[in-house]
Amino acid sequence: MNSYPVNMDSKPEVEAFFDEATNTISYVVKDPTSSSCAIIDSVMDIDYAAGRITYQHADMIIAYIQSNNLQLEWIIETHVHADHLSAAPYIQQKLGGKIGIGDKILVVQDTFGKVFNEGTEFQRDGSQFDALFKDGDTYKIGNLEAFTIYTPGHTPACMVHVMGNATFVGDTLFMPDGGSARADFPGGDAHELYDSIMKILELPDEMRLFMCHDYGPNGRDIQWETTVGDEKKYNVHVGAGKTKEEFVKFRTERDAQLDMPKLIIPSLQVNMRAGDLPKDEDGNPVLKVPVNSL
Repeated sequence: MNSYPVNMDSKPEVEAFFDEATNTISYVVKDPTSSSCAIIDSVMDIDYAAGRITYQHADMIIAYIQSNNLQLEWIIETHVHADHLSAAPYIQQKLGGKIGIGDKILVVQDTFGKVFNEGTEFQRDGSQFDALFKDGDTYKIGNLEAFTIYTPGHTPACMVHVMGNATFVGDTLFMPDGGSARADFPGGDAHELYDSIMKILELPDEMRLFMCHDYGPNGRDIQWETTVGDEKKYNVHVGAGKTKEEFVKFRTERDAQLDMPKLIIPSLQVNMRAGDLPKDEDGNPVLKVPVNSL
């Protein structure tokens, strides 16, 4: 972990926004020394059955930023989500900021560009995003220094973002009683996921960890913040010294029983475009449904 510039003395302010429809938590992260902020993993609302897109969740975040006189600098995607749609372009239009994702988005775009038969007009070079992060890259939110950790396994493009003493883990980890993300999507790998989780758990025990999802296991209230120390001790999939072999066996067997996320088809098409909707030749927004391809 010496290669990453950890700074536990910097303590950003974190505001969470829970989306009940997708069990997603979005965040506004504020630099403690300025009005600059970032958004992590925004959500665009969709009524899939009706083919209707709305922006209530994003509007809540926008209203929070405006009412607190914050300056949005970054709109971060921890990965190409398969269970909710990103509102990044909508937020960027309202507030500005740069949209960033891991540079392995190119792998995801190539894979799902074929699945959805996108054709040559769909750019597979990540150009839909303003910044493509590599492992160990640094960037600033005002005076707050942030850096990235490449964490493949759930998807090939997963990245964790560390901002002072706050780390945003995407889908790589869940709360200790929730375990870890699935690893059976195209490009996913349980061996890689275990190694990625171990990288996160090398951070200081006091590091705050913020989840992208929570499902309230066993009926408990929704939660989204824990620490590295608690994950190391109590995580039901990797905690208390569980081995890689144990994890891979469990994860593989568990994933074989899981249904595909309800919104995977629209989510992948939208999120690999940085939140933009695909359009037909007349410029109308459309979504494709590939048959027997996922």
